[in-house]
Amino acid sequence: MTEKRLGVPDQVPLSEAREDVRPLIYPVAENVGPHNKTLFLGNLAAAEDAGCLLQAGITETLNVSINMFPGPLTLADGVHVRRYQIGMIDGAGNSPHLMAAAVHTVEGLMSSYVPAKPHYPKHRNGHVLVHCRGGRSRSVSLIALWLAAFLPQQFESFEAALAHLRNLRGLDEKYPLPPMLALAEEVRLRNLLGKQN
Repeated sequence: MTEKRLGVPDQVPLSEAREDVRPLIYPVAENVGPHNKTLFLGNLAAAEDAGCLLQAGITETLNVSINMFPGPLTLADGVHVRRYQIGMIDGAGNSPHLMAAAVHTVEGLMSSYVPAKPHYPKHRNGHVLVHCRGGRSRSVSLIALWLAAFLPQQFESFEAALAHLRNLRGLDEKYPLPPMLALAEEVRLRNLLGKQN
């Protein structure tokens, strides 16, 4: 008997269940910032798959799930994946300040690289994966906010960024879930990113 994973809902649509067991990553924005990083959208399975991350050149992950915790991971080349987390639920009840903090974390990761010290785990500059459980709602809302705020020359609005991500990810209008879209709207209305978009 397979043990139920902590944080995974008991009932999910069959289409989600099929996706949740295989690594999914989608390049969203390439050659960003002074280190020419690529931002990837993905799911928890991708964040836990060392081969998938190594092949994509991903060395840092941002988890926006509050209920799932990918463990330490070392790639085949000896690089330790750096894990970041700003947890949100996939529904109502999140603080817009947490969503804004997550957007700023993405910007920090995409625009800089913190080198390792000799006594730190081995690390190298690489690309960034943003994920939640399925990469359909929390992470899509977050990335759409980041694209509109920090890549306005490519994405003139949140709606344009969201349409791009839905197309890339193969999502219909059900995703992101309405509470996550409402949260993104609150972040924008309160101007928590310091930008008008």
